[in-house]
Amino acid sequence: MSKTLQMFVGEIYQRPPLRSSVARKVRKRVVYYIEQLEFEDRRVLFKVGCESGTYIRKLVHDIGVVLGVGAHMAELRRTRDGALHESGSRDLYDIAEAVKELDGGDESKIREVVRPLEEALAVLPSVYIKDSAVDAVCHGASLSVKGISKLDTPFSEKEPVAIKSLKGGCVALGRAAKSSSLILRSDSGIAVETKRVVMEPGTYPRMWRSHGRG
Repeated sequence: MSKTLQMFVGEIYQRPPLRSSVARKVRKRVVYYIEQLEFEDRRVLFKVGCESGTYIRKLVHDIGVVLGVGAHMAELRRTRDGALHESGSRDLYDIAEAVKELDGGDESKIREVVRPLEEALAVLPSVYIKDSAVDAVCHGASLSVKGISKLDTPFSEKEPVAIKSLKGGCVALGRAAKSSSLILRSDSGIAVETKRVVMEPGTYPRMWRSHGRG
């Protein structure tokens, strides 16, 4: 069993199952590791680390095909999603109690159970931008090289990145139009294509001009 599981570590090909929300086209996904935890009778418990969008139900089915006996998923438990771990999760009772205390004027509990967005985005490379560029990005503009103040980690072209203010607040999520190394060597051009704005427009002063006629 362990040897068969290891055959599915690395880049794999998957076709989404019949009941899925996406087109059933073959696509590549990466499985980082598979660890067998228990094996009793015909039941196997294993832990898998994988790329977002990997169908575990389909992975189990394909493992059964290779084994020649068939297999189906009985239970799935998500223990981690990006930088968020199961150990840091809270139940509805905790949230209800925190809201109750917030209504009474104490916001300490709600700050414990509702975490800042920046914690969830910690796995993404960060692009820190100048104050003068923030409001333009808040209005959906793509980020130019001239608007960048600094980069924290290297990234590749088309890789998802978090666009942040110099104070560390998330302004938007985007996709790199250039690699970090090319951005550092460039004086102009689009560096990041803005995909989803997070910060409210007007949070920072408007320091850009529209190109309307008049």
